[in-house]
Amino acid sequence: MHDWLETAYGPQHWWPAETAFEVILGAYLTQNTSWKAVERSLANLRAAGAMTLDGLRSISLEELRKLVQPSGFQSRKAPALKAFVAMLDDEFDGSLAKLSSLPTDALRRRLLNLPSVGPETADAILLYALGHPVPVADEYLRRIIERHELLAPPPERNRKGYQAMAEFTRLAFAAVPKESRASLFSQFHALTVAVGKAHCRREARCQNCPLAADPHPVIG
Repeated sequence: MHDWLETAYGPQHWWPAETAFEVILGAYLTQNTSWKAVERSLANLRAAGAMTLDGLRSISLEELRKLVQPSGFQSRKAPALKAFVAMLDDEFDGSLAKLSSLPTDALRRRLLNLPSVGPETADAILLYALGHPVPVADEYLRRIIERHELLAPPPERNRKGYQAMAEFTRLAFAAVPKESRASLFSQFHALTVAVGKAHCRREARCQNCPLAADPHPVIG
């Protein structure tokens, strides 16, 4: 399925960001909203000089709420971003490199203990910002797994379901050398988003889908 998607869509070059910190901002802001809304929030942050750690430290919480308002849930997302920076400063001398040097499992637990960080946000930060080889599962992948009957029972929309999808992806690519897994997980996640937006929506649009060759029945 990965190969079919890659043939159809090619390299995706995800995450769309110029710096690791911008990836982290996007991972927080994209919760429960569209990427177009996130882009408006990121543009506000860039215009205010708050796209860096120093910039985010220097602005007030109230100003941050206004800047991220386009992506919604600003009363939750703004304090969560401040909490991430506080953790980085207090425990890792303000260094993303020091944060990234933690073992993957320990780093994931630390991220999950932060406000407003669930498994998908934690894994997006781990993979795209910090370079750790972890799969990212989302609603598009859940639909693909359910409609192509890849797991029984189908994954639920909760943490247990998320872990089932992540473990399924990890096992599917277990033969890939460890040093290549981060780039592969990044590409695969981006490809599932691409096919999800085009075909695997709330209502399946299976015509001309790159995954239509799958012998498993597709549930519309």
